[in-house]
Amino acid sequence: MVTVNLGMLHYVLDHVYGAFMHRTKISPQFFSRGWGGTKLELLERMIKQLFPEVAGQNWPPTVIQPNWKTVWESQTATLREGVFRTPCDEQLLSALPPESHSARVAFLVPKSVPPQKMACVVHLAGTGDHTFERRLRLGGPLLKENIATMVLESPFYGQRRPVMQHGAKLLCVSDLLLLGKATIEEARSLLHWLDSEAGFGKMGVCGLSMGGVHAAMVGSLHPTPVATLPFLSPHSAVVAFCEGILKHATAWEALRKDLAVQKAAMTLEEVRERMRNVLSLTDVTRFPIPKSPNAVIFVSATDDGYIPKHSVLELQKAWPGSEVRWVTGGHVSSFLLHNGEFRRAIVDGLDRLQWKESPL
Repeated sequence: MVTVNLGMLHYVLDHVYGAFMHRTKISPQFFSRGWGGTKLELLERMIKQLFPEVAGQNWPPTVIQPNWKTVWESQTATLREGVFRTPCDEQLLSALPPESHSARVAFLVPKSVPPQKMACVVHLAGTGDHTFERRLRLGGPLLKENIATMVLESPFYGQRRPVMQHGAKLLCVSDLLLLGKATIEEARSLLHWLDSEAGFGKMGVCGLSMGGVHAAMVGSLHPTPVATLPFLSPHSAVVAFCEGILKHATAWEALRKDLAVQKAAMTLEEVRERMRNVLSLTDVTRFPIPKSPNAVIFVSATDDGYIPKHSVLELQKAWPGSEVRWVTGGHVSSFLLHNGEFRRAIVDGLDRLQWKESPL
């Protein structure tokens, strides 16, 4: 009888998918235009300002006022789409492509329940998630639990994608940091809006893969307890681009040539070391511990070719009281097969929060 190691199969599936997507000429590589020049220097400075000693100075965030239109309405729920100007400051706005200046959200809300008796979770985009549909499918079944879903379209994605960019393949390293910084600002403003304008009784933030890194950052910086739910996520973008399968999708030669213009000729290993240094800015373990670490639930895959186990465990170690749940599979198979586990984590994370007291 032949026994098949299912874990190895899931891991191999990730590598087959990765080879098809990233090593063939079907799509361009990440960062084919290099590092991003002065934009990268600006972002390195700005992201360093996010860190713990100044975390409290960044609240409340810029107030947003979305313009809403109703997409559909049923007896039990309403789906609306909203547009608002990104709350990023002028410095960040000037670095963002013009296509990304307007933010878009989808907002799926149960009817017949007052907001103070409801929770809402902001869903952030994973790499290549250009539309609302997948995240609305994840959130849809939660309506019966009185959990609303707010889906943010990422900068550089969907209708916010720059004209010159193919798919999710960001042109410069600075674009990855820009996408992250703008997503964090927008998500923080959305949570503030859900709390102060819409009046929800509980809130959470979740995301898959890259979206989970951003969710962890947003949850960490929030001044009050929110459920924080990173799914299939590393502790840092270093892991994704320097250790996991995406290292095969990165334009290392273009990055080497770009650095060689500024400095003497560099080896590829020196280029990778520069990348590790830049992307260390995305290391979530450097962020403050969230206000309610027991409402942090990581859902990770046992045989993930993109995210090694050590990366998940580093985050759990940095945030004592948080929980890691393992699903059997790789990155791609878990993304397709384990939505039930992701939903269970959302429900459980919110259950661990107190209801906000209604104003008298």
